[in-house]
Amino acid sequence: MSTSDAPVPGAAERSRLGLGVALGLVASLAFAMSGTFARPLLSAGWTPGAAVFWRVTLAAVLLLPVGLWAMRGRLAEVLVEWRTVVAFGALAVATAQLMYFAAVSRMSVSVALLLEYMAPVALVLLAWARQRHAPSRLVLAGTLTSVLGLFCVLDLTGARLDPLGVMFGLLAMVGAAAYFVLGARPTRLHPLALPAFGLPVGAVVLGLAIAVGALPYAAPLVEVDVMGALLPWWVPLAVVVLAATVVAYAVGVASIALMGERLASFVSLSEVLFAALVAAVVLGELPTPMQLLGGLLIVAGVVLIRVASGNRPAGLPTFPDELEAAEAG
Repeated sequence: MSTSDAPVPGAAERSRLGLGVALGLVASLAFAMSGTFARPLLSAGWTPGAAVFWRVTLAAVLLLPVGLWAMRGRLAEVLVEWRTVVAFGALAVATAQLMYFAAVSRMSVSVALLLEYMAPVALVLLAWARQRHAPSRLVLAGTLTSVLGLFCVLDLTGARLDPLGVMFGLLAMVGAAAYFVLGARPTRLHPLALPAFGLPVGAVVLGLAIAVGALPYAAPLVEVDVMGALLPWWVPLAVVVLAATVVAYAVGVASIALMGERLASFVSLSEVLFAALVAAVVLGELPTPMQLLGGLLIVAGVVLIRVASGNRPAGLPTFPDELEAAEAG
């Protein structure tokens, strides 16, 4: 089967992918708010462990009733897929967030963020190793372009490396990769079910880490400085919980189901650019011309991966030439 004979996505399929990308961008913007609005809490004496614990716990309280309603009469299906739910909570929620904060405690935020956002590259390499088939040139070009964009967006000047910090950053990358892989698995669950039932699992994991002393905890209930105004501590926490967690996870998982984990993982790179823009508005940290160039490179990489994805919106990472070989066989 030649490339010209490959099936062309229909209007419905293109609309599905377009909706998936749009939802993915919304999720990236929502996730991008977490760091900016968590900073006032951290500056006021909150530990990263306390901030992430209450972020996940309160979001779980809000999303769990929604998940129960969405799966009403079908809760047995949740029990059937309990392994996926537990893995999502333990890896995509608790591990990704906890290990990222652990990395930040030992190295610069830029390097820690760069390590976590190597997840898309890890997914491409995973597909390459598992299928023993080199990805297409478009996939490789999109991967390299997006990575180059990340290096431009992230300021690595004066960064210091710490072996344990690097390990934590790589574990955060594993958690981020699990978020995309688990979100794209074929399932009969409602799109809201995975975050609704997975977040409580993540809250339990983080709670246990705090209880055994593995995660330092401090959360003074004081006024915090937000955009030059003193506000109650719960104001920035509410933004982190509602926007950066509830909306981000719910919309993000729905977007992954529409476009697959590989494309979704590259669309998520836009979070880095959104984070810079949010910080510019809220904290007055203006992006540099190099960061703007990096944002354009990230978008270009996403476009290349989207073109290489052909008409397959979901499933495990698959390369276009492999699809042709399977159809020819």
